[in-house]
Amino acid sequence: MKNLFISSAFLILLFASCDNSDSNSASAEATLVTSSNTTGKVSYVDLLSPNAIAKSFTIASIDAEGISYDSDTDAVIVASRTNNRLETYSGLKASFNAGTDNLSATLTSLTGDFTNARETAVSGDMIVVTQDQLAINGNMNKLLVYKKASNGFTLVKTFNTDFKLWGIHMVGDDLYAVVDLTGDIVMFKDFMSKAPGMITATKLVTIAGLTRTHGITYSAADDVMILTDVADAASATDGGLVLIKNFSSVFASTAASGTIALSNQVRIYGPNSKLGNPVDVAYDSVTNYIYVAERLNAGGQVLTYSYPMASGDFAPINSRAELGVTSIFVLRK
Repeated sequence: MKNLFISSAFLILLFASCDNSDSNSASAEATLVTSSNTTGKVSYVDLLSPNAIAKSFTIASIDAEGISYDSDTDAVIVASRTNNRLETYSGLKASFNAGTDNLSATLTSLTGDFTNARETAVSGDMIVVTQDQLAINGNMNKLLVYKKASNGFTLVKTFNTDFKLWGIHMVGDDLYAVVDLTGDIVMFKDFMSKAPGMITATKLVTIAGLTRTHGITYSAADDVMILTDVADAASATDGGLVLIKNFSSVFASTAASGTIALSNQVRIYGPNSKLGNPVDVAYDSVTNYIYVAERLNAGGQVLTYSYPMASGDFAPINSRAELGVTSIFVLRK
C-alpha cells in the first residue's frame, strides 16, 4: 500500500499555527479521516504526528459516505452505499502502527433500512443518516436516526422530507441540512425529540450566490458555518466554499425563507482554488484549516485551505490525491 505524504510546506504551516495563543499543545487527538465511493478504502491521518502520513485501509464497502471518527474506540463509522447499512471499523491506530491494510466491520446496522445514503451526523451515541431519493428507494428522501450500542446499531425512527438531501450537521439538539439542487439550508429545531414521519423544517434560508449546496459543517468555537458549492456537477472549475461568520446572529436575524446576503459571506471561488465538485467539508478550529473532499478534479483530492479573512480565489495550501473521495471528518480533542 502506498502511503500519501502531506507536503513539508504544509507541515511548516501546521506547526507554525500550533505556536499561537490558541495552541493545540494540550490536544490529545487531532485526526483526519476520509471515505471513497470508488476504491473501498478509508484514510487516516494523525494531524499531531511529526510525519502526518495519510494511511489507507481497505474496508468491506466499495462505496462509502458520511465518515466519522471516535478516538475513544479508535473506530470510524460509515454509511455504506455498497451494503446499505451503517458500519463501524475499529483499530485504525493499531493497524497504522502494524502496517495492516484491511479493516473488518465490528458493528453494523441491518441491511436495507436505507439506500443511496449521502451523509451522517453524530450526536453522542445517536447517528443520523440521509437517504437521497432514487428510483430504487421509491424517490423517498429520508432522515434515519440510529442508536449505537455495543452490539450494533438500532433504528430509532425515520423522517421523510419533501426536498432532496445531502449534507447534514448537528448543532446541539438542532439539525442543519442542505437542500440539494438549491442554494438553501434548513434547520430542524430540537430534531431528536420530533415524532417520526413527515418532518417540516423549522426555518429555511437561501444563501445568496450559492448554486448547489452539498457539504456543511459548523464550528461553535468560531461561530462559523461553512458550506460547499458544487455548482454545475459537470464542471471542474465552478465550485466554491462559503463561510458565514457570526453565523448564530446572522441566521437568527434572517427571516424564514429570507436570504443571507453576499455581505455576510466570505467566499473562495476561482480556478486557483481547484474547487470543482467539493462534496464535503470539515474544519479544525485550532489550526483554522478547512479540509475539503473535492470529488471531480484529478479523480478526487483532499484539499486544505487557510481560514480566509476576505473573499478571493485562493489556492489550497495543500492537496493530495484521494481517488473517489466523498466524505471528510476532523476530530480535535
